[in-house]
Parts: sequence; structure tokens; C-alpha cells
Amino acid sequence: MHSVRVFQVDAFTSRRFSGNPAGVVLDAGALSDPDMQALARELGSADTAFVLPPDGADHDLRVRFLTPRGEAAFIGHATLALHAVLATLHEPPRPRQKHAGGIVQIDTIAGASPPRIAIHQGAPPPSALLDPRALSAVLDALALTPAQLDPRCPPSIAGAGSRRLILALAEGSALAQVQPDMVRLTRLSTQMDAAGVFLFTLRPAVSDVFTEARMFCPALGIPEDPVSGNAHALLGAYLWQHGLIGQEDGQEDGQKDGQEDAPQSATLEFTGAQGHHLGRPGHVTVALSLSGSSLESVSIVGEAVVVFATTLEFQAGAR
Repeated sequence: MHSVRVFQVDAFTSRRFSGNPAGVVLDAGALSDPDMQALARELGSADTAFVLPPDGADHDLRVRFLTPRGEAAFIGHATLALHAVLATLHEPPRPRQKHAGGIVQIDTIAGASPPRIAIHQGAPPPSALLDPRALSAVLDALALTPAQLDPRCPPSIAGAGSRRLILALAEGSALAQVQPDMVRLTRLSTQMDAAGVFLFTLRPAVSDVFTEARMFCPALGIPEDPVSGNAHALLGAYLWQHGLIGQEDGQEDGQKDGQEDAPQSATLEFTGAQGHHLGRPGHVTVALSLSGSSLESVSIVGEAVVVFATTLEFQAGAR
């Protein structure tokens, strides 16, 4: 028999029963694919990270991400969760993580309790404007009107691979009024080739944050995602692209500033709130690394807490 250690973790939060839940399975190298899929379904979280030994010298561990429906290339909050588990167990950091999407660098911030983890990724490609007819259909499916949009923020499709529609509302109070038609959003997501709709505002109704957001992913089997690290990374790149972050004091919102005359290197940070509309409040810190006028990388930073842990036994090598 082969034993695996199983953890339920809440990510992007410092309190249990909030943030975004994820499963983490250590010592998963001997599990069969059906065992992994069955365990992901049993845990009931949207996403579970299965930790495998490295298969090369360029990384420290491998990870497979499974949902109750299938496998994903990379999941930010589950990555945060697994490295928080390693830190909670006082295991040595394993900063180079390999998964189906490539290799990312993970930093465990020393001395943080609960564990605070930074995930570093390359800059995503620039976002592309959404077709006006598609925008009209999406707004109708969300029970929103064009007048509720922030005119500074063009509706756009962002990301490579698993893409997201980014849509800005003028006021945070409008986020609570959204009434999505999940059937229509699922169909529109397929038509737009965007797996989710990420709504945000630069005028949050939540204190001490720069943005407030909600995300709907019915096409992935997730009606509403509590807290998304990947979407916040795309948001950070979007805000930089459109000159909505990094302004000097006293300039009007929306003006591009500091991009032509930017220093050789700089870091911009902001914190976003998400999940409170589901009763699972969480926070994501986004750090943008700049070189001159170019965005070099995007990091997402957050805390995570272990909710419970157990050990399960499987028959080794069963297929």
C-alpha cells in the first residue's frame, strides 16, 4: 500500500473558511490517473494539486492540477496552497515548480505566519479589445448596462491559453448587483474563447484595497471562483498596459505616466479583494516588475492556511 498526505487549504487568506479552497496531495508519485481523478472529486474543491518528484535537474518538484472534471495546466491558488503546506510542515523550500504549463519560480517569504507565498510568472501578452457585439451580449447575460462600465477601461480579452474577459465597473456597489445567467455565460465563453469573465472596479466598496473583483467561470464548471490569482496577474498587466497604475501623485486617473520616462527597473504593487460576495473574503497582492517602459514579469502574493490534514492509503501501482 502507498500512503499519501492529503490537505485541505484555504488560499489568499489568513483565516480558515475564507479565501479559495484547494486540495493538496503530497507523495502522489505512485498514484494512478484514475486514483488522482477520484481523489480530486472526493475532496470537492474546484482544484487539487498533486505533488510529484522532479524528473529533471531544472526543477525541484512537479505538480499536476486536477479538477473534479479533468486536468488543468496551472492553477495559482492551488500552487499557493501546496507551498504553504510545505512551509507549515517545515520542509525545505522547493522554489522551481514544473507543471504542464512550464516552470515557475516560487518564493516562501521568511518569517510569515501563516505562510506567505510569491508566485513569479512572465508577463502575459497584451490584452485585445472585445468586439462590441460580444460585449453587448455579455452585459445582457450579467444583467448590467453600458452605463455601469468604467469608461477608462476598455473591455478586453486577456491571457494566453486559458483566457479571461476583463470588464471594469465604474462603482464597487455594482459588483453586488450582478445577476449572471450561467447558461448564457457558458455559451458566450465558448464563442469568445475566454474561459471566464473577470469583473473588477477601481472604486472598491471594500476598504484598504486598490481593486475589488468577482469572476464567473461556468464554462469550467465553476459558477463563481472565490479568489483567482491568475486573473489578478492578468489584471495587473492590463492596468499597466492602459496606464491605470503607476501614475505620479497629482495626475488624473487613466493618464499614462512613467512609461516613457520610467526608471531602468521598478516594482509596482497593489492589492485586490475578491470572494466576499460568496462569504469567502480573500486578498491578492500583485507585483509588477518593470524594466524601462516594459513589463518584465508579474508576481502574485498571498497567504494560505491549512484547514485539515489526513492520510490515505492506495494500492501502489494499481492502474
